[in-house]
Parts: sequence; structure tokens; C-alpha cells
Amino acid sequence: MADAYGIVTSSGNHFRVEGLEDQRPIGAFSFLGRYRVVDFPVSNLSNSNIDRIQVYVSQNPRSLAEHLGTGQTYNINAKRGKLQLLFNQDSRVNEIYNTDIAAFRGNLSIIGRMHQQYVIVTPGYMVFKQDFHKLLEDHIASGADITLLYHKSNNAKEEYRACNTLLLNRQKGVKAIKRNIGLEDDRNIFMDTYVMKNELFLDLIHKAANTSSAFTLVDIINAENDNLDIRGIAHKGYFAAITDFKSYYDANLELLDMNKARELFTDGWPFYTVTTDSCPVHYFEGASICNSMVANGCLIEGTVENSVIGRGVEIRKGAVVKNCVILGHSIIDKDVHLECQVVDKWAKITNVKELIASPENPGYVKRDDVL
Repeated sequence: MADAYGIVTSSGNHFRVEGLEDQRPIGAFSFLGRYRVVDFPVSNLSNSNIDRIQVYVSQNPRSLAEHLGTGQTYNINAKRGKLQLLFNQDSRVNEIYNTDIAAFRGNLSIIGRMHQQYVIVTPGYMVFKQDFHKLLEDHIASGADITLLYHKSNNAKEEYRACNTLLLNRQKGVKAIKRNIGLEDDRNIFMDTYVMKNELFLDLIHKAANTSSAFTLVDIINAENDNLDIRGIAHKGYFAAITDFKSYYDANLELLDMNKARELFTDGWPFYTVTTDSCPVHYFEGASICNSMVANGCLIEGTVENSVIGRGVEIRKGAVVKNCVILGHSIIDKDVHLECQVVDKWAKITNVKELIASPENPGYVKRDDVL
């Protein structure tokens, strides 16, 4: 086993996914019809032989708690490992207080009791594949105090606008962490992933709290940069940051491209999720499906193109669904035409016969709503 434990963070206070996040945290979002976003960081840690994992959550924790359960889904050793869901109470006085440092301080006694020498902090709102055991080995071999994971982007003017970037020197030492404000295409997007000794992690939490109640982990690392050896390591492969509604929509649909999907889903690196025993998809006579992902339990009588369809969805005769993300157990009734929509769970579209938006500004149908 790796001599490290894992922390999966919540989204913090600097971005929000409107609509979907009203009902659940980003980690509990449905992804590709059958996964939840949290499945990816937890599976990465489990596959890396890290079986002590803390998942942080603040608002609307029910769906995330139900999904994670005891951790058995993620192949975590029940005798030696443990998956903990840790809660932090968001301040209602001012959003500025809702930081990752505040969440860590609220669970400081648990963090302080961890016997592993190292901690790996990774976000619950990004989708990527990463061998954290290899990352830990590279960190130890480098002799650095902190290692940060980043993804090279050549389209940072348009993408990852809510993310931070790493400014690196020629030796990949981190000079600073700064917000991406879209001035240049080529940027090193910080993947909100840190590797360090737990002793240093605790020290940074205390220093941040003593400096400012509004400080984040990024803030204190920037402030301590001159006193620490901080290195960056580049990530290879698929990467998505779910920081707003559009990025969630795009991340689902871009994985319909098999070349991108093969970057994320590879042999020997499973992404675990809660499974169901529902029937396979039933495609009725006259149904038409093109370049789509359709989860089990669906009943498809209509037309589906370039879309992601969650479990137990009904798309009835004459209905047309194009460039959409339809979450579980929704009903698209007869002769309804949908384009560029995200339809939340348990919604029913029956009286409104046409909902069409653009890929640049997709529409949203609320959970449990009837249109």
C-alpha cells in the first residue's frame, strides 16, 4: 500500500453549476449516463493502492452519501481501508469564508490522526485518470516539499476560465499559482491536486487560518512559495473541469468522441460506480440511435443523436433528442423535439413539444419538473 491517504475536496466558493447544484454537490452529478463525477477521483485513489480516503461535502450531501456508501463499490479493503464522508458547514454570513482551509480546519482532529506520512489532495469536480502511486513516487524522488499536478492547454482563452494556472520556471518549479483570466491560449491548468507530507499539510492549514479567514490552500502556498520547494508535474490524457453548467454539458458530450474516450477509459484502470440490476436497453421497432451513450433500463422508441442518456429513461415514439444530456428516469413523451438540453432526473416533458437551444448556451429542465 502507498504510504499516503487521499482527500477529495468539494468545489469551494469560487464557482457554481447553476440548476444542477441546487439539488446536489458536483461530485454527485450524473456523468456519461451511469457514473457520478466523484467516481473518478475515488477510483483513481483506489486503483493507486490508496485505501484511506476522505471525501468532503457541504451542501445537500444526501445523494453523495447514498452513492459512496461504505466504499465497497470502489474495491477498498474493508479491513484496512476506509472511505469517510466528512462534512463542513458553509458560512451564511459571507461566501468568502467558505474555503477548503475552513473545511480542513473543521476536520482537523481527523486529519491529525492519520498515520500515513503523505497526503494527496484531489478535486471532486474534475474528471481525469491519474496513477497517484506513481505521482507519489515521483514526488518523493524529486525531494520537493509539494508537488502540483497540471494539464497543458492550448485553448485557455476559452476553456478552464474558472481554474487556476501554474507559472513554472524551466526546471518545472512553481513560481506562482494564478487564476486563468483568458489572456493566453497556452496555459498550465492547475488540476487542484497536491502531494505533500501530512505534517506540512497540517502546518499550512494552521498558517492559513492565522493569516486570514478567507485564505485557501492556494493562497497559503503562494504566500509560502519562497520558503518551499514546489514542483509541477504534467498530466497526460483526458481532462475536464466541471466548474459551470456549460463545462458539465461539454464534458459529457465530448466523450462521445471515441478518441477522447479511449484517453480516459483504458485497460487495467477501471472506474467504479454503483451498479443496478435493471434490464438492458429496449430498442423498439422504428427507433434510431446515432453516436450516443445509452444506459441500461431505457426504453427507446424515438430518435437519439449525439446524446448521453441516463438509466431508466423513456424516449417515446416520434420523439427526437439531439445533442442532449438526459439524466436518469426522465420521460421524453411522444413527438417531443429536444436539442442542446440537459434534462435533470425524474423530469417529464410531455406538453411542451419543442425545446431547442444552441451548443454555446444549452438549456436546462429542472429535476422532477413536468413541462
